[in-house]
Amino acid sequence: MSQLDKIQPFYVMELLRRAKALEAEGADVVHMEIGEPDFPTPAEVVSAGIESIRGGEVKYTPAAGLPDLRAAIARFYADRYGVHLPARRIFVTPGASGAFTLILAGLLERGDEVLLSDPGYPCYPNFVRLFGGEPRLVPVGAASNFQFDARLLSRHWAPTTRGVVMASPSNPTGTLASGASLREIAGLLDERDAFWLSDEIYHGLVYGERAHSALEFSDRAFVVNSFSKYFGMTGWRLGWAIVPDDFVDAAERLAQNLFISAPTHSQMAALAAFSPANLDELEGRRREFAVRRDFLLHELSGLGFDIPVRPEGAFYVYADCSRWSDDSFELAWRLLEDAHVAVTPGRDFGSHEARRHLRFAYTASVDRLAEGIARMRHWLYSQK
Repeated sequence: MSQLDKIQPFYVMELLRRAKALEAEGADVVHMEIGEPDFPTPAEVVSAGIESIRGGEVKYTPAAGLPDLRAAIARFYADRYGVHLPARRIFVTPGASGAFTLILAGLLERGDEVLLSDPGYPCYPNFVRLFGGEPRLVPVGAASNFQFDARLLSRHWAPTTRGVVMASPSNPTGTLASGASLREIAGLLDERDAFWLSDEIYHGLVYGERAHSALEFSDRAFVVNSFSKYFGMTGWRLGWAIVPDDFVDAAERLAQNLFISAPTHSQMAALAAFSPANLDELEGRRREFAVRRDFLLHELSGLGFDIPVRPEGAFYVYADCSRWSDDSFELAWRLLEDAHVAVTPGRDFGSHEARRHLRFAYTASVDRLAEGIARMRHWLYSQK
């Protein structure tokens, strides 16, 4: 079997395709399936991108990214996390997916096992498989806040385990790992000379305690982040990787060969993302996401969905739907076809209790979320 044959489909994309087809037929679909902010890219960022194109700033940049942008990201970490990074450790990539490609291409050898949480982001196992690694899904649940901790990792460690990929806030659950837990994980991985890849693309979108970066606890951590979620630049395809000092040379060579460089106009636009005015606008959006989260939590609970852990980040609610169905995949399709409400089934995120769960994304206005809830209520109770 080739590596390509091992790559699993992203089921939500099939749901999205069907939702778009229904809309083309004239249906009104409430979208709670895709993890993409509904806010447009901020005007200041758009203007910077347009001006760079008009000014002819469209040639290749250095493979690691514009020096000014790498320096701006370094300042952002100093301001937000108190972590002082040399800009040489920061690599600007074509989206967060490019950052994962850059890092895992340099880390993995055939047969290396990587621990991943179940449920978790569905592309992680495919990234690992693509470079010859073996993903090992570790069940996580409400007892551990749907997050790894050092004790859980120790129980599932094997002689072939090479490292860990984890996210806080996580997709699909929106939960956070505490600073104390991250410190223990850093110690464990340091003792075992294993890599730690921390997906932090939902940082900034937190609604209670702040999210901690792995870099606060380890200089050896690899961090992936993106301009897509908090910064509202999904289609600009721009992310970044932060790597340890001893990986900088390898990352440089890989970036030169894999990407040449990230999109130039996107990098020029991203320089404006860190302005005080733009950050103020993003904070207003974050507060709106918090309002939506609270609304959806209340309404889903009222419909009989069980949400054992309150999501503190990202823009997802991972809800137990077993009151209504023992097959969330079938339920998701029926909600789409019959009620024109699009949600994501748990099977996209692993196998651990996947049939019991649906993911709801609050990437729509409260009015649209309310419409979706009303349709679900009518349809669910009509099935009784």
